[in-house]
Amino acid sequence: MTGVDRDRKPRGFDVWQDKKPPFKWRCRHRKSGRMIDLDAFPLYTLGFYAECERILVATKIDEPKPGTLGGLIARFRSQKNLSWTDLAPRTRADYQKCFDYLYPIRDTPLARFTPPLVVKIRDKAAEARGRRFGNYVKAVLSLTFAWGKERGFIKSNPAEGIKGIRRRKGSPEANRPWTDAEREAVMASLPAHMRLPVSLMMYCGLDPQDAVHLPRTAIADGRINTARGKTAVPVWFPLPAPLIEDLARAPVHDAITLCANSRGRPWTVSGFRASWRPVRQRLEVSGQVQPGLTLKGLRHTVATILREMGKDYGTIAGMLGQKTEAMAKHYSRRADMSKQNAATVADFDAEVNRRRTKNVKPD
Repeated sequence: MTGVDRDRKPRGFDVWQDKKPPFKWRCRHRKSGRMIDLDAFPLYTLGFYAECERILVATKIDEPKPGTLGGLIARFRSQKNLSWTDLAPRTRADYQKCFDYLYPIRDTPLARFTPPLVVKIRDKAAEARGRRFGNYVKAVLSLTFAWGKERGFIKSNPAEGIKGIRRRKGSPEANRPWTDAEREAVMASLPAHMRLPVSLMMYCGLDPQDAVHLPRTAIADGRINTARGKTAVPVWFPLPAPLIEDLARAPVHDAITLCANSRGRPWTVSGFRASWRPVRQRLEVSGQVQPGLTLKGLRHTVATILREMGKDYGTIAGMLGQKTEAMAKHYSRRADMSKQNAATVADFDAEVNRRRTKNVKPD
């Protein structure tokens, strides 16, 4: 076969031949991206056309129906929707996890969604995958419904005003800041190939994902020049002195990333977390760190220290690569509470001493 027989090619499919040996023919359904195994279904045979028809029917079944949740999500995820395409890749991936979870109810008509139903969906998601995921599903639903309401696809936003599930009383604080003693204990216990990633999190406030994936080119002339993966906000400032020292001591490797594992290859996020877990557990057993220590908590640590130094929320947001000051306030809330309580205690102490001095009679 020397060319594509356009009269025999099924509509909606692309057929082409590799430009390099062994010059294999290939066929792909344009809309779904599904490939046809031409070894099992040779091109232009009855079996080939039957497989094409099967893919067409399956794709048609999978197409979201207008006026349903699946239809609204499909519109929201359209490449023509700037609200979707302008999101950072990692944010889109987080949204997609929620959409994948909601796939079984994709055919639910939009008119059936009410606040009680959204609450039920939120609670089921929390029961299945945890409180934070349940709240995130609710938040993504609310954003999607709000987008649809503005464009007339849905009359109201049934998720508007619904609160997230509160953390249980007595449960440990998520991603709490590290104490100075914990930071010192961890850095002293880390193997050489793990120090630099943790140092990037500890002194630059990088997310674990951004730290392990940071390219070599992000460090130059004594500065870090990158962007936060989740928000795409630029992060650019001089390197802190402890990080410069850890850079000089880092093992030599040929990976394209700044950090590498013990084999000299780029870290994966899951791989780094797997290596971090036994280090943390050993320190917990020895009492050098308290339970609840997380890598993400180092971002809270940076924000807390900056706030204790008197830095404003805009400065903290710039350091952490946040689009708004809201998360900077969230990350540094412990410092604000500590400062407020310290002032309150000082005032209380002064008032108690004043009253005591006034009321005590001399001998």
